[in-house]
Amino acid sequence: MFRSNFKGLCFFAVTYVKDYETAKELVQDSFITLWEKRDTIDLSKPVKTYLTTTIRNRCLNYLRDNKKFNNNIIDIESLQIEAEHADNKLGEKELRGRINDAIGELPEKCREIFVLSRYENMKYQQIADMLQISIKTVETQMSKALQHMRERLADYINVLLIILTEILMRNKF
Repeated sequence: MFRSNFKGLCFFAVTYVKDYETAKELVQDSFITLWEKRDTIDLSKPVKTYLTTTIRNRCLNYLRDNKKFNNNIIDIESLQIEAEHADNKLGEKELRGRINDAIGELPEKCREIFVLSRYENMKYQQIADMLQISIKTVETQMSKALQHMRERLADYINVLLIILTEILMRNKF
């Protein structure tokens, strides 16, 4: 798990602390904490989610504890944040295009069920009633659609994490 996730989690941490060496330390500390608390972690939730949350919190604590009050640094960081926001908008646009492409590749009924569930926020039973099919068919088609989406968007997991983090941070403050 460490080898396969370390690099991506470091890039995730860099979005907060802006220093790769600090990010590496925070990620390593998070893995150590994971190992130390392995007996108390709820395994019904994905471990990567636990790690991402731990790393985010460690980054925020690091920023709080090492806050710099030099106005020049703050101005430069503000410019960097604006530039990164513009980059993320481009990444977001590309990601939306990939999502739409992946949805377009789904078979017609599968796509219809996926769109009703994810974009129209309909429950499986509502979809089954509307399309006059069994709820089991809806579950099967959604499972196929989600598997297809996971496969097609696997390369964008880091972009998704960054975008979701930004959305959460914007809504938090």
